[in-house]
Amino acid sequence: QVQLVESGGGLVQAGGSLQLSCVASGSILSIAAMAWYRQAPGKQRELVTTISSRGTTTYLDSVKGRFTISRDNAKNTVFLQMNSLKPEDTAVYYCQADAITPQRRGIRGYWGQGTQVTVSS
Repeated sequence: QVQLVESGGGLVQAGGSLQLSCVASGSILSIAAMAWYRQAPGKQRELVTTISSRGTTTYLDSVKGRFTISRDNAKNTVFLQMNSLKPEDTAVYYCQADAITPQRRGIRGYWGQGTQVTVSS
């Protein structure tokens, strides 16, 4: 079993910054890619950013230049630095990790429970 716990969400004014953290725990042999998703009210969950085990990143076009994903492999932690926040960024942000565990033969995706980010105008 792999548990992902997000933290760092909250209420911030437009133009402000937040840093989200996600820590993976449990019986983990290795973690491959990690990602952040978000889901706004009435909308489908969307992929925001990904990071490979070696640090290669991808970003949703609307957050490029504002958000930065990073990871600490030794601590099984992924971060999302969010700058110049906009009201459109308001959503529940979910951490996702592809991990290998002793109980599973291959890589499986695991999800955190989410952390609320609210950006006021």
